[in-house]
This record gives sequence, structure tokens and C-alpha cells, in this order.
Amino acid sequence: MNHNKESLLSTIEYPSDLRKLSIKQLPQVCDELRQFLIDELSRNPGHFASSLGVVELTVALHYVFNTPEDRIVWDVGHQAYGHKILTGRREKFHTNRHLGGIKPFPSPQESEYDTTTCGHASVSISAALGMAVAAKREGTNRHVVAVIGDGAMSGGLAFEGLNNVGCTPNNMLIILNDNNMSIDHAVGGMKDYLHQLHTSSTYNRLRNKVAQKLTSWGWLSDKGKKRIIRLNNSIKSFIHNQQNVFEGMDIRYFGPHDGHDVISLVYTLQSIKDMTGPRLLHIHTQKGHGYQPAEDNPTVFHAPGKFDPETGEQIKGNATDMPPRYQDVFGETLLELARKNNRIVGVTPAMPTGCSMNIMMREMPDRCFDVGIAEGHAVTFSAGMAKDGLIPVCNIYSSFAQRAYDNIIHDVALSRLHVVMCLDRAGIVGEDGPTHHGVFDLPSLRTVPNLTIASPMNEAELRRLMYTAIEKQDGPFVIRYPRGNGVMTDWRCPLEAVEIGKGRLVSEGKHTFKYKPKIAILTLGPLGNVVQDAIAKIAEEGKNMNLPAHYDMRFLKPLDNTILEKVAQEYDYIITVEDGALNGGFGSAVLEWLADHNYTKLVTRLGIPDKFIEHGSPAELYRICGIDAESIAKAILAEL
Repeated sequence: MNHNKESLLSTIEYPSDLRKLSIKQLPQVCDELRQFLIDELSRNPGHFASSLGVVELTVALHYVFNTPEDRIVWDVGHQAYGHKILTGRREKFHTNRHLGGIKPFPSPQESEYDTTTCGHASVSISAALGMAVAAKREGTNRHVVAVIGDGAMSGGLAFEGLNNVGCTPNNMLIILNDNNMSIDHAVGGMKDYLHQLHTSSTYNRLRNKVAQKLTSWGWLSDKGKKRIIRLNNSIKSFIHNQQNVFEGMDIRYFGPHDGHDVISLVYTLQSIKDMTGPRLLHIHTQKGHGYQPAEDNPTVFHAPGKFDPETGEQIKGNATDMPPRYQDVFGETLLELARKNNRIVGVTPAMPTGCSMNIMMREMPDRCFDVGIAEGHAVTFSAGMAKDGLIPVCNIYSSFAQRAYDNIIHDVALSRLHVVMCLDRAGIVGEDGPTHHGVFDLPSLRTVPNLTIASPMNEAELRRLMYTAIEKQDGPFVIRYPRGNGVMTDWRCPLEAVEIGKGRLVSEGKHTFKYKPKIAILTLGPLGNVVQDAIAKIAEEGKNMNLPAHYDMRFLKPLDNTILEKVAQEYDYIITVEDGALNGGFGSAVLEWLADHNYTKLVTRLGIPDKFIEHGSPAELYRICGIDAESIAKAILAEL
């Protein structure tokens, strides 16, 4: 970036300001936007490399199209920071991902320039097609653009959308941002296909001119246009000895183009924006483009945390004697188990690094399968392997597992197949916000027959549950655990089985005062550690009262009947605590058990209320939901 030039980015509040510039000024805008992202995200972490890779595309789109009247539909939203900066949020960008600040992903609640709420992959084509059909039915000249990456293009919903695009009257433009990456490197046949795909730009220009002439002469009906396009596609396939999958679906294909040449992008977009019918522009970009450390290591710089903008060196906190991340305990334990049992295989939908399956993948690449951004396929693929004797461990982020709900029911649970589903990022995840909070897995899965559902209170419990699920169970088993660090530095416990459906007493409490109420706290998962902190706070106050007993239930399904019977008979009040949606979750299961066994008890349920929880640090969000140590202590004192 040339710091001697007068700043252009500072003059751009909205895209209408960008469109006042000459096309020759756009490279400078791109340089300044990229530097702004580097400076801001080095101090306030977020999704970094993806946004750097589409700087030129973002500028070109807002320069050519009349946003917000024209619609830009981003897929996932990891790459939309530049879009946010150009659409009225530059001055507030320092609040990105902070409580009450700019949202982590595009959201119509935040800006009219954000067309959809997006945080999950592969949805843009379907959403944009709906908007394009609406525009056509209303007779407007609104343009609709879907921006999808090659990683997201591996998702089943993207193909469902593409299939419908070709047979539904519309004028939408799909931009395929091909950088050979999702978070880790992209995998699968689509990735290989896109790298080989080539279409002559000269051919496209000639065909476009011929089509325009025939149309102006009135020689082409809509049906005739499709026939001519199909004939042209056949001729081109014969010449190039290659079938273009997109044009096989009646979607005009242009490309591939250099996605980092902003001026060329502008001219290309201007030449195809007013064409009728669905079109696809294929561009090649580089994740992290323009910042050498991110170019060299795009996986690390997908979301690198704080870093030195001059050197790219990550700034890490004091990690001395820090407990490991739950995901790393999963990865290390999976490898340990796989060394002893050659029937174990690992499956992940495009998240080998994110879930730490890369630990096993490095040593046993032939026993680990990255299936791309395809959660439903990951589950059914696992079911197929389980059917014929393998033991698949399928790791999916909890919020993404929502997309595989039918597959879990129809392809795994119905046949009682031995698939171990590890749901990472369960519960509140923090700054990624409502699209990523894994709070709906407990209510949705506990209604499914044949599932065993468990959640460990700490890392040692995670190891024991994994061993139990793999070696001591012959049906489907779900283990959920949170994002981030655990609570144990000495976590490498022996691999021992846990009795399925059995919880454990964590603390007996103090019941010395006969005429004061007795309280039992039932927890599921790592929030049990927070409850222990809350009990310790009350004990420190030294008040003249009983202290509650605390049971770690371990299992949502089946529930521990012995513990529930004891609690129902011996305690006056029950408090349930869970890091999931209260409606239909763990606390609801306890209430149902009490009702079914004719017990009437006062029960207080603590968990995620019936609303979407916005972004913020986990500590802030736990406090808002009333499941931090202080709030739990207050709930206990209220009962006492």
C-alpha cells in the first residue's frame, strides 16, 4: 500500500461512494481495504484469510451492482468483512464479534446490505434463486448474485440449488470463488473438476454476440434459446473433449478468471450482468491473498487470533500448565484407540483441523475421511461403513449436525448401527454467535429412539465415554462437548468403561440443619465444573445453611433412574443445569421422569432460554443466560 496517496477508503461510507470513483482508482481501494483488514484483525481477531481472498471481488461487486437494491448473497459469511466495511460499518468494525457490536456474519437485522443470515455453508444458491424468482415475478430489474466457494460447492444443498436453477426461469448470477480451500484444503471430485475446467473466453464472446443478434431479430423464443444453448454446449464439449457440468444444467458458464484483477473483474461483471438466464462466473482466488503469512498458511490464518501485522507471528497468551482443548483430547484419544483397534475409522465434514481429527490423519491417513462440507453425507457414509463391520467415529460441530438430523434418524438410529457421533462445539461457543451456538442438539436428539446420548464433565470423562462408545456399545452413541479448554492438566487417565446410563455423585453437600431445605443439583456436561465453583462460593460465605448435593448425570439418554429415585425421595428442591436449550432439553427430561413416576417436586431449570443468543465472549453469554457461577449461586441461595 502506498501511504503517500490520499486515502480513498476513508471517503467510502457506502457503495454509492465507491461508485463515484473511476475504475483506475479501484486497485488503490483494494490495497487500502486489505491493509485495513490486516490492521484491524491483528488486534481484534476474526475470520481473516477468507476476507483477504475476496477483496477485489467485493469491491468489483459493489462497484458494478446497485446494492442494496441489487442483492449479493454471501455463502457462509467468513469472507464478508470487506463487504461490511464498504456498507456503512467501517467506523464500528472494531466492535466486530464483541457483545453488542457488529455481528460475526452477515445479518439483515444489522444492515439492509446483508440479504440473508448466513453462517452455514452451501445455502447461497437456493436463497438467491428464491430472490431471483421473486424479482422476475414482480417485474423488477433487480440483479441477484450468489457468491459461493469451492468448499461450499461440495455441499448437497448447493447441488440441489443448481439443479433447480437450470429449470426455473431466473436471471441470477452465481460467482464460484475457487481457492481450493474451505477451512482446510478442499477435497473431493468437485475440487479436482474445478481445477481442470476451462472455457474459451473468445468462444463466450462470440456466442454472446450471436445470441444477442438472434434475439434482436426475434428469431429465438425462450424454448429456442435453450435448444441453441444446449447445441452450443454439445459442440464446445466435443471441441474441448470435456463436459461442463454447469452448462449441462443449462447454466451459462464464464471463466475461469483471475479473481485478484479488480479492473478485469469489473469489466467481466459489466459484460454479463444484464444477460438473461442463469449464469456462473468462475474465478480463481488465493485465500489470504496479499498477506504473505496468510498465503503461506491459510488454514492457520482462517481465524488466527491476535497476531503481529508486520511479521504474522501469532500472539498467544500464557499457556503454561493450561488444560488442553476438548477437541485435542478427542483427537489424541481417538488415535490412541485406533492404534489398538483397526476397525476404527474417522469421518469429518471438512473440519480435520477444527475438530483435531488431523492428529489421527497424520499417522493413519488411510483410515480418516474428510468428506467436504457435507454433514448429512458424513453421517450416512459412516452408517454404510458401520453396516459392514467398521466402527466410524463421525465428528461434526453441534450446530452443523442440525443439517444431518434426518440422516441420524433414518440411516443410523433406525438400523441401530454402531456409529459414534462426537459433537464438538456443543453449547455456547462465544463470538461466532447464534449460527454456531450448539444448543439444540439435546432437545432434538433425545427424542430419537436407539440413541445413547452423553456429555462429559471433564477431559477424563471424555476419554472414558469415547472408550465406552467404541468398545462397549454396539449401537449409535452421541457424545457432546464444548469448544475451548477443559479443566484438567493431568488428563491422560486410563481408558476405562463407564456403565451406560449411570451418573456419579460429585459432592455430597452438607445437610446438618434439619429444618432447612435440602437441595440436589443435577448437571449434564462441563457446566458441572461451574456448579462446583458456585457451591464453593456459598460455602466460603459460611452462612448457617445446608449445602446442595451435586450429581453429574453423564447421560441424557438413558437417564440414571437410581439417582433420580434417590433425589426425588430425599431432597426438597431440585436444580438442573445444562449448556443447551431449556425447551425439551435435560431439565425437561428430568421433569418428565418425575411426572411419570408420580413425584411432585419444586424444580428450577437453568440453561439457554427460548431465544437466539447473540455473540460475545463465553463468560458474557453464560452470565446473560444465568449459567455462570455467580448466577447459579444466586439460584441456589434463592431456594435455600
